[in-house]
Amino acid sequence: MTKVPSLSDDAVVRALRRAGWVVVRQRGSHIRLQKPTPRETFKPIVPAHRPIKRSTLAHILKQARLSVDEFTKLL
Repeated sequence: MTKVPSLSDDAVVRALRRAGWVVVRQRGSHIRLQKPTPRETFKPIVPAHRPIKRSTLAHILKQARLSVDEFTKLL
């Protein structure tokens, strides 16, 4: 199992956008992304922190239904 990297919010949002996520809005220090699927719409929130804590990024990837390996390929 690969460790979750420590990245800035820009790198995380860029990688998620490559996977088809769309930035819906930013309110304060939180960036909301969205990706509709036939069954439901996922809406992870990325904090605008530098760097994002590894545990926080792990939760974001869980919400986005991405493995660490899939995510690192998008970087």
